[in-house]
Amino acid sequence: MTTARTGVLAATADDVTALLLDVRRPCWFVRSDGRIGATSDPAVAARAQVLTAVAPLPPELLGDRQFQLAHGVRAGYAAGAMANGIAAPAMVVAMANAGYLASYGAAGVTPAAVDAALGELAKTLVGKPFACNLIHSPTEPALERAIVDSCLRHEVRCVEASAFMGLTAEVVRYRVAGLGVDRHGQLEVRNRLIAKVSRVEVAEPFLRPPPAALVRSLVAAGVVTATQARLAEQVPMADDITAEADSGGHTDRRPLLVLLPELIAARDRSTLPAAAAVRIGAAGGIGTPAAAAAAFALGAAYVVTGSINQATREAAQCETTKQLLAKADFADCTMAPSSDMFELGVQVQVLRRGTMFASRAQRLYDTYRAYAGIDDIPADLRADLEATLFRRPLEVVWQDCVTYFTERDPAQLVGAAEDPKRKMALVFRWYLGLSSGWSIRGEADRVTDYQVWCGPAMGGFNNWVAGTYLAALSNRQVADIADQMMLGAAYLTRVAQLRTAGVRLPADCMRFVPRPMPRL
Repeated sequence: MTTARTGVLAATADDVTALLLDVRRPCWFVRSDGRIGATSDPAVAARAQVLTAVAPLPPELLGDRQFQLAHGVRAGYAAGAMANGIAAPAMVVAMANAGYLASYGAAGVTPAAVDAALGELAKTLVGKPFACNLIHSPTEPALERAIVDSCLRHEVRCVEASAFMGLTAEVVRYRVAGLGVDRHGQLEVRNRLIAKVSRVEVAEPFLRPPPAALVRSLVAAGVVTATQARLAEQVPMADDITAEADSGGHTDRRPLLVLLPELIAARDRSTLPAAAAVRIGAAGGIGTPAAAAAAFALGAAYVVTGSINQATREAAQCETTKQLLAKADFADCTMAPSSDMFELGVQVQVLRRGTMFASRAQRLYDTYRAYAGIDDIPADLRADLEATLFRRPLEVVWQDCVTYFTERDPAQLVGAAEDPKRKMALVFRWYLGLSSGWSIRGEADRVTDYQVWCGPAMGGFNNWVAGTYLAALSNRQVADIADQMMLGAAYLTRVAQLRTAGVRLPADCMRFVPRPMPRL
């Protein structure tokens, strides 16, 4: 292979690709002795007619540098939380050790297990970046309180707040409890908050300081100080807001091309000085370097991946589920009723190929809407549900619910005792809640009931890595994928700059092919 470093112009597709992949060096396209070629050697460029050039573009220059400084990471890339501990401590540790941010998937995990996981992460990752997911739980507020208690106890300095439809006392408590002043008397924000949203009206409260009434109630309860309450008037609720487009799990299926610019505009038109510092990132559909590059081109401060991380070695998913994910195309997803917001009709995006969960979950929701309680369900329908979905009498399922909520949130049992429909919802949620666990644990007799949260990014990723070393599940390491995604995004951004300048590159140069590489 001839390269510019030997003083020879690169002209073949492989040579030009190699030059553009050297993202930390400039690349000139020149005419010399009647030939057109590329070089990263300034001496060669000086002797030729320069047609156009691209500047160095290391991956860490993509996005907003302030995101990296605030979170102590080396790039504007994060692995988002995947519930039920799928975004496992092993994934968080791997990303942190590689200089990336990752969020532990605390949603759906028992408070005791969350506390243990955060305690271990805090000891393992001293001085390194990591976050914990805090999911809005309108029907189980005790869960929000327990996660915030654990985050404060273990001094977890970043929380990824998701599915919030409005601010709650607990998410405000986490934010305000981290406010203080440093030894110079300057405001210090120790608890950083990343809000994941899919609508502008949901983002707006995170652009403002926490509501004064909520803060006063926290002061009255003795969980924040009067000094912290005064400091809260100076800071927005969030440091970062992630535009969550069409994604796995909870999603409004918003198109990123619309949602991200709308959130950036909402931030920019705010008259509150504090809002100007809030960074806007992108999530949902980020499964290839091209998608990441597009998000950065739209103005994203950082990108967040989710679905694609489930098929990595560090994810807490069984091998069977990872194989299902590795076979998925971008259209192999559908919507199904969610477990945590079942009564509200909220849906999650799941894998359709290889499982019957979505259709079975919808059948439960239709039954819930049609009847006032378990005793009102027709005998033939009830028998069929018990035989195919629950595989046991509903009375036995209810006893399992009693045991579960006695430990987790006893208030749920009080509501069920007063309302038969509420009791039916808890019973149906038994199936919805356990189905993701069956997938994680790999229960062989429940494969058709696996609930696998997945968005179209998974299929995009599989198509991108087909025929490369990343096609094999055994090679999919979460931090390596992050490196490939960011290098590829930088490479494709340079390609786009050249296309804008009118350079016609060989077809083989127009895409980024992952290949094993050392850490950046």
